[in-house]
Parts: sequence; structure tokens; C-alpha cells
Amino acid sequence: MNVKKLLTITILSLVLTSACSNGSKTQMSDKKETIQVSTEKTELAKYDKLVKEKNNELKLEPLELTNYKDKIGATLTNPKYKKFAVNKELTISGVIEKENQLKERYAWVKVSSLDIIDSNSVQDYYIPIENGTFKEDIHFYNGKGNYFIRVMLPATDRNNYYYDLATFEVINVHPEKQRDVTYTPYAQDANLVLKNVDSGLIEASEHLNLQGKVKNLEKTTTIMIEVKKDMENWKHEIPVKNGQFSYDVPLFYGKGLHQINVLVPDKMKDNRYQYGTTLFVNNRSNKQMTPIEFYRTYDERGIQLETPRFGNDVTKLTYQIKGKIDPDANLAKETTHIYIKTKKDQDEALDIIPVKNFTFDGSIYLRFGPGEYEVSVNVPEIREKNTNYFRYFSVASFSVTNHDQNDQRDLLPSRGIPSKHSKIIKLAKEITKDSKNDREKAKAIYDFTSKNISYDVQKFKNNEFEWDDNALKTLRLKTGVCQDYAYLAGALLRASNIEARVISGKAGTGLLKNNHAWIEAKVNGKWLTMDPTWGAGYVQNDQFVAKYNEQYFDPNEQEFRKTHIRENIEY
Repeated sequence: MNVKKLLTITILSLVLTSACSNGSKTQMSDKKETIQVSTEKTELAKYDKLVKEKNNELKLEPLELTNYKDKIGATLTNPKYKKFAVNKELTISGVIEKENQLKERYAWVKVSSLDIIDSNSVQDYYIPIENGTFKEDIHFYNGKGNYFIRVMLPATDRNNYYYDLATFEVINVHPEKQRDVTYTPYAQDANLVLKNVDSGLIEASEHLNLQGKVKNLEKTTTIMIEVKKDMENWKHEIPVKNGQFSYDVPLFYGKGLHQINVLVPDKMKDNRYQYGTTLFVNNRSNKQMTPIEFYRTYDERGIQLETPRFGNDVTKLTYQIKGKIDPDANLAKETTHIYIKTKKDQDEALDIIPVKNFTFDGSIYLRFGPGEYEVSVNVPEIREKNTNYFRYFSVASFSVTNHDQNDQRDLLPSRGIPSKHSKIIKLAKEITKDSKNDREKAKAIYDFTSKNISYDVQKFKNNEFEWDDNALKTLRLKTGVCQDYAYLAGALLRASNIEARVISGKAGTGLLKNNHAWIEAKVNGKWLTMDPTWGAGYVQNDQFVAKYNEQYFDPNEQEFRKTHIRENIEY
């Protein structure tokens, strides 16, 4: 009994101690908040006192308005003096008796720092005039110092023209820099609002995530972003979906202040934008980036590239390409894939990334070793009839630097050759299990491809080539044309760690030769030729006759050239 009582008392003691501890933390938190509020009040009182002292020194003189006040019956209800001091904030307000005569609906206030004169030393406010009044609280982007303020009102005789109502000087005694987010009449007419930005001066690193909404778009579903620093300038259209937009704006030009302009469509003119609002972003990163170049087809086909956001990126061997397609864009439903073209010096490769549910996300190999690559993102031509070639149109291009030191162009997977796929690897091991060296492995792969794949005469005659033709598809169908034989043999060779490349050219026994593809494999340090298509048999009376022969495995080169014309290596 005594033990049970002792245990009960101990548990109660712990609970009470815990409750006491929590209450203590709450009291400390309340005390901190009280101290913080008290400190803020003390600071405020200090600067309010400075304002009074400064205004007493200035001997305040009444503000004089221009003659334009009489024409429209305008008065400024605040401020009332030519030169005066404030603490951090100033309210500008006024009344206009003849509002209905004005050509515009905004009062224009221009604030200029008198202490720092540069491209960022002016801020414009456009204050809506409603029921004959206007009012706005403004702050001071350069903190403590002197500012010249100009208040202008719309003309009665012409559009987009303003007359001075008053000018005055303000001395801000508070050191805090506060740049307001302001919107032009174009932005306010479009109901542009930045959702995740509450200051016009922002700290960021490498990019700024910009989110917002815009409602009144009539002729377009895009807005424009402009990035400026010194003499550098970049513009890009971004999509607006259901009145919302979101975009990671790259801060291309390294450390320092970037000017970000958000532009809205001009309602009166097609393909023209007007400035909506301006932000200044202090980039903490030293990283220099190159803008991506976008082409007209980018917007026409509704492409939205999410990765990358900038060029001049650095990677090792692989690089991700990610994005989506606007379902309402022209040919969006028909766009089942995109092409990625990479070029380094004279070497080129073409990769394919499928599009599923209007999104694409894939990685490409930078197969030609270390160095700078030019990369282009392309959309396919949508064809009404079959052809034996593919056309595509560039939507964006950029550069990427590969730091991988190995040139693996003939070992890595490539278009049509998924040599790292588990099915290909497993099959390659089975085919070559009894082979003693690379030459025997290559011969075993040649034999398997020639003996197990039939030639598809109909595909050749009807140009039934598809963007997703590849080694796995050939295995599944057990039939194909020359490129399909080459894809399968190439995939099995690379899966067996034998360098292999697809050769394109012409072939035939007479003067007239057709497009053709075959394989070159590197065995014992030398390239040997194999043509598993010609090794599989021949076509007679539009029918494939299966008749294996090994003549086209490592053939005599002089004899081979009589029927085959080598043109290019395909990646």
C-alpha cells in the first residue's frame, strides 16, 4: 500500500511540475512581447519627437497649389506645408469637385530622393480617384533623408496627360528603408496583385518566386516579366491560368540589385505590353547565369519550361528537362513527345522525352565528354501522313557545361537504344553467356538479331515510322526495318559493355540505293561493321524471305562499300 501511495504522489508531482513549467514559458513569452512592444513605442516616440523638433526649426510655410486647382476644383487635404518632417510615413489626400471632367481616374504622385540620384531614386504612385477624393499612405524607399514630392492630376482635354497640382519637400527622420509595391493605371485596370510580395525591395538568392493574380485579360493569357541590371535586359512571357500566375524569376546577372518589371497586356494593341509594377531585388548570389532564348513556337504551342530556368548551368553527365503544355494550346493534344537536341562542337545527339497528361520530365545524357553544350528544346511537326523522317521546331535553347571527364558517346543509352533497361541487360547476358571475348559477344548479338527479327516490308513501303521506335518495341513486335535491327543490336552491344554506334547511309545492289542503317562495334580496339538487316534475309515480290547469313558480320570493307554508302553516325 505504501509503495502505491508513494508512486501516485510522485506522478502527481511530475504533472504539477510540468504544468508549472509550461506556465512559466508562457509568462516569459508574454514578457518578451511586452518588451518588444514597449521598445517599438519608445522608438516611435523618439522619432516623433525628432519630427516635432525638426518642424519647429523649419517654421512651416503653407503649401501653395498651382492654378490648375481652380479649373477642376481641387484641394489637397494633406499635406499642408511646403517643407516639413515626417516619421516614416506620409498620407497624401485630396478632393476634386469636377472629377467627371477628368480624362483619367488616377492622381499621380512622384517621389524622388534628393540624397541619392540614380535610376532607382524615383517612385511613382497612382492613386485611384473615387467619388471625388483620393488618398494614399506612402513610405520612403531610401530611409532617412530629403525627398521631393510632386502631385499631379489628370488633364481635362487629353488622355494620359497630367498637370501639376503641388510640389513640396519632405524630411524623413526614420532610417528604415521601405519601398512600397505600387501599381500603374494599366496594372490597376487589369487588377494585377502580387500575392507573395509585400515590399518593393527584396532580398533573394539566384531567383525570385513571383506569384500573383490578374483578372481583366481580354486578348491574351500571358503577362511579361522583364529583368534588368546595368546594361543587361531580358524579357519573357509567362502564362496566366484561371487568373493566377507563378514563376521563378532568375536573377541572371550576379550579385547586386536587379530590377524586375511586371508588364500587363495593352488592351488597345495586340502583342504589346505596358508596365504594371516594378520590384528591386538584391541578389546575394555571385552566380552569373545566361537567359534562355525562347522562340515564337514556345507560345504558339503552349510550352511552359520549368527546368531549367536559365542557361550556362553546370552539371555532370545528365541534365533534367521538365515542363508542361497548356492543354488549350494549338496541337497540345497531338504533342505526344518533345525532342532535345544537344550539340558540342561538331557532334550532335537527339533525345526524346514523352509527354504524358500534358507534362514532360526526363533526363538527357551529355555524351560527348566535358565542355559546353548547346541544347535546344523542340516540338514535333504534327503530320497528316506518314514519312520516313521527323521534322521539329525549336521552342527554346540554352547552354550547359558538362564536368564529367569521360566521353561515353557509344556506351550510354541513346534514342532508340535503351541499353540500361533491365530487359535488354538480361537478354544480352543470355545471348552472350557462352562467349569468350568481345568478338564472340558481338557475333552472338548479330546472330540473335538477324535470326529473330523479320523484315517489315509494309512499314518500309508505307513509311510507318514512329517517334517511339526502339529496341524494346522491336523485341516485342519481332519485326522491323533496318533502323529497328540497328537499335536492337546496338542496345544489346552496349548492354554487353561493347561500344556501338548506329550508322546511317544508303544501301542497294544497283545504282538506285535506299536509306539504310547498320551498326559499327568496337572490338579489340578496332571498329568492325555488322548489318543484321542484310544478314536476316531478303525481300522478294514484296515478301520477306528469312535466310540468315553471316556475310554481313565484319565483312570485307571493299566489298561492303560496293553496296553500302556510309554517311553519318546517329545518336
